[in-house]
Amino acid sequence: MSTLFTMRLPIAGFGALYGIVGALIYLKWPDSVIAGLTVAAVAVTAGRIVLINRYHQAGGASQEVAALRRWELAYELLTYLFAILLAALNVRGLTAHAPLIHLATISLVFTFGAGVVSRTSSRLRLCMVSVILAVLPTVAAMLVHAASDHAERFHSEFFLLEAFLLVAVGAMSLQSAAHLYASAVEHLSTKQDMAKLARYDPLTGLPNRLLVREAFQELFSFSRRSQSQLAVHYLDLDGFKAINDRYGHPAGDKLLVEVAQRLLSTVRASDLACRLGGDEFLIIQSEVRHRDQAELLGRRIIRQISEGYEIEGATMRVTASIGVAMVPECGIELDRLIECADAALYQSKARGKAQVLFCNPDDELLTGRAVA
Repeated sequence: MSTLFTMRLPIAGFGALYGIVGALIYLKWPDSVIAGLTVAAVAVTAGRIVLINRYHQAGGASQEVAALRRWELAYELLTYLFAILLAALNVRGLTAHAPLIHLATISLVFTFGAGVVSRTSSRLRLCMVSVILAVLPTVAAMLVHAASDHAERFHSEFFLLEAFLLVAVGAMSLQSAAHLYASAVEHLSTKQDMAKLARYDPLTGLPNRLLVREAFQELFSFSRRSQSQLAVHYLDLDGFKAINDRYGHPAGDKLLVEVAQRLLSTVRASDLACRLGGDEFLIIQSEVRHRDQAELLGRRIIRQISEGYEIEGATMRVTASIGVAMVPECGIELDRLIECADAALYQSKARGKAQVLFCNPDDELLTGRAVA
């Protein structure tokens, strides 16, 4: 809905057009109703501009959803009010039996309809209701005018034809709005799917390296505010290659999905579990007050991962080795932390696997294979 609040110029421009047309009609036909409608339309236009400015001052699209819904409702109501004022100008103008006045007011309806469809089709209800409020009363007034007693030849027929044309154009506008809305939804859905594919592992559904990079700074900032630490757990499955060789890659993929589910059920909602690739996973544990908390989580993960898996009628078993790097003890840069945790993992495997080993920041790193 944020696009609605970028329409200062079109709103101001159309409000000015209404004011100019209303002023010209009043000069030709000094009618108090025309004057009142023109003043009201200018006031509503000013109110719509003020609403847009206040929306941006309040934080724009970054506000809570409930607040955004209130802003949208206010925008809708002012738009509907303007559409009613536009229809009222046509209804009043048709009572004058003056072709020039009618030409000016009906031109505004067509311009308004085109503008609403092109600018607000992303909010289908707003678009459709606005067009209906502007068109239907105008059509009704045309039908009444066509039925009035007038000496001009074909007077009724032309007004009936114009009413039909306005209905047809209004219907086509609504159809166009629905098409544009469907296209916008499809585009946004595709964009969201692409963003998800870029940040999530397609096999397990876990976040990938890109999302870890984006989330790490937020988690680190929170840890500084709460005066706590982070623990970066680098996890590798022991015996996974043998399962792939014996049962095939499809079975191995199913096992990886099961491992991912067990990781998600083991960590807290405030922690982040991701898949780096192959059988390597990364856990960023937040709100760590002491190294023992990180070791406890690591051992719990090993215990959960080490339980048997029933896949394609076969019982499969793997274990896990974990290297842990503490933040900020081992640094504050993600690449350095992953490299440090990977080095600890390497040592863990060398000592017998299925172990948790912490990285000592003073030790020389043994491997750099895991830098994200």
